[in-house]
Amino acid sequence: MKILTVGCLHGDLTQAKKLVDTAVKEKVDLVVFNGDFTFGGVHTPGVFKAFKDKGLKIALLPGNHEDPSLAEFLMHKYGAINLHGYGMKFGDVGIFGCGAANIGIFQLPEDEIYRMLKEGFSKIENARKKIMFTHVHPHDTLIERLSGFPGSKGAKWAIDALQPDMHLSSHIHETEGLEEDIGNTKVISVGRHGKIIEI
Repeated sequence: MKILTVGCLHGDLTQAKKLVDTAVKEKVDLVVFNGDFTFGGVHTPGVFKAFKDKGLKIALLPGNHEDPSLAEFLMHKYGAINLHGYGMKFGDVGIFGCGAANIGIFQLPEDEIYRMLKEGFSKIENARKKIMFTHVHPHDTLIERLSGFPGSKGAKWAIDALQPDMHLSSHIHETEGLEEDIGNTKVISVGRHGKIIEI
């Protein structure tokens, strides 16, 4: 399975169109918007439509800039998968996630982040490969240490307890592309330029 994941697009339609071209050229199976696809909850018309018009399958998480009800609306409007507290299998690959963050306009307490991740995981726990998506980065990681922004303890608890094969977060623009291993989990910070993962 080939996934293009993008975080913190903040309504940039020009960048969205570049990502559409990449997704089509690379023949991705799924595009995951990893939160903060708006700026302050103001949606830029055409961002999701650009992907939908090319027949690309979309999944999304609200970030700390989106009210969860906006993510729900966009899910219905564009036929997207809302990964917030949800999990879904694609063959032998399972994806699950939790949006929002532990800081910002729209935030969740740490125990709620952990609970939602466990809930999503329960729907895909039998998958051969498991990918966890959060908007916020995990606590006690390179992303946290290099940026100085506190990571989510709830996300870190989930990595330790659920041991997904891969975890992708965004939220911290400056750490885009940073990767590290936490146990058996590959932790990757994604941003507006997108990252294709093949699993």
